[in-house]
Amino acid sequence: MDALFSYLLLLVTLIASLFLVFRAKNPDAGSPKKLPPGTIGWPVVGESIKFSMLGPEKYISGRMNKCSPDVFRTSLLGEEMAVFCGPAGNKFFFSNDSKLLTSWLPLSIKKALVFPTFVENSPKDIIAKHNFMQEMLRPEALRNYIPIMDSMARKHIEAEWSPRKEIKVFPSSKKYTFDLACRLFLKIEDPEDIKRLSDPFGLVISGMFSVPFNFPGTAYNRAIKGGKMIRDELLSLIRQRKNQLSENKDFVTKDMLSQMLLAMDEENDKLLLNEMEISNNIIGLLVASYDTTSTALTMVLNFLAQLPHIYQEVLKEQMEIAKSKGPGELLTWEDIEKMKYSWNVLRESMRLTPSALGSFRETTTDFTYAVLPFLRGGRLAFWTVHTTHKNPKYFPEPEKFDPSRFDGSGPAPYTFAPFGGGPRMCPGKEYARLEILVFLHNVVTKFEMEKAIPNEKIVFRGSPTPVHGAPVRLHPHEK
Repeated sequence: MDALFSYLLLLVTLIASLFLVFRAKNPDAGSPKKLPPGTIGWPVVGESIKFSMLGPEKYISGRMNKCSPDVFRTSLLGEEMAVFCGPAGNKFFFSNDSKLLTSWLPLSIKKALVFPTFVENSPKDIIAKHNFMQEMLRPEALRNYIPIMDSMARKHIEAEWSPRKEIKVFPSSKKYTFDLACRLFLKIEDPEDIKRLSDPFGLVISGMFSVPFNFPGTAYNRAIKGGKMIRDELLSLIRQRKNQLSENKDFVTKDMLSQMLLAMDEENDKLLLNEMEISNNIIGLLVASYDTTSTALTMVLNFLAQLPHIYQEVLKEQMEIAKSKGPGELLTWEDIEKMKYSWNVLRESMRLTPSALGSFRETTTDFTYAVLPFLRGGRLAFWTVHTTHKNPKYFPEPEKFDPSRFDGSGPAPYTFAPFGGGPRMCPGKEYARLEILVFLHNVVTKFEMEKAIPNEKIVFRGSPTPVHGAPVRLHPHEK
């Protein structure tokens, strides 16, 4: 009898302890009126498995229909968060950056990308004390990049596309965009040096949005290992460049890596960034170059290969530009500005298959949203393009590819946001636009494309991914 009583007492104590721990980590538990509708799924795993299996589009639309079209609660990547929906949610998210919201990244993503000593830091502290990316992507710099983009696109297509009758667009796009980023931002061109960075990047991108179980054999474990390989390689590159700069005082380069190594904190008369901070900055830039830009490029070429009437209109516009150029003359900013229809085609492609999932924020104070006073300071919030891009209320016949949606003033405010919005709109928006349009020009003026797998499935692996690499048959234009 005493043994039974002791056992029951131990069981009750254990249950009470678990309840107190749960309440400590979930202070709003038991007060549903202060929380948006939704479910958080299993402990640790949350809704991540459902999210991965359904893909972001189906998952988000399903939760909006079931829970709320304004805001709902879920748990992704090991974190409980509120998802803001619709144009009103987008406007709130973009308008309150640095006011009610501040930048934040899930712990699982930070563990895959940055040095362990930075994992607990905010994204602001991880990136830097100075925004080099905005300087490198300012309009004056972008104008100078266009001839380099064009030259590299021509060489890539001549080497990778012209000798073949069929090519997989997705891996080719990744190679071009990553090679270009290494050339422009790191001033490295050797294929082996680039490969030592690009190979582990594939592991990181494939696994950092998976269920964060760091066990051998899992996608997340491979992402963690890939992240370490990238950081080690970047540290080696940073130290090599540092020696090069110290040995040759007259060495002049405008790439981002060299600028970060030379940047001084004038107040303290010392270097502005240490080696790990430089690595963090570079990783953030290369992730975008490897993943989102290459995906956007793949998807627009994929649509051109399956929609001949759209392709013909793009070809007409691009051939007029090509005919205005002299032999071997490279594209300029003025040429890009003439690609109005092509830009509309790219935007419609990004509406249908956005390459970026969205962004995360942390609340900084109490506020009320959609009549719910639930978001106290420290709560996590998530915004995603998938709450508006295919809503028939804003885009009639949402599955139809229709570039004319962007004629005139275009879609209603806060409904089309592939690059985000507000103070934290993607700083690489213009860089990506130029890079993609330059490559598109070089492809369509040389080839007509035909999809090799008409109904190829697109799955979500951090971004939309054609399962067979988007193979297309190439039909060179007659000269």
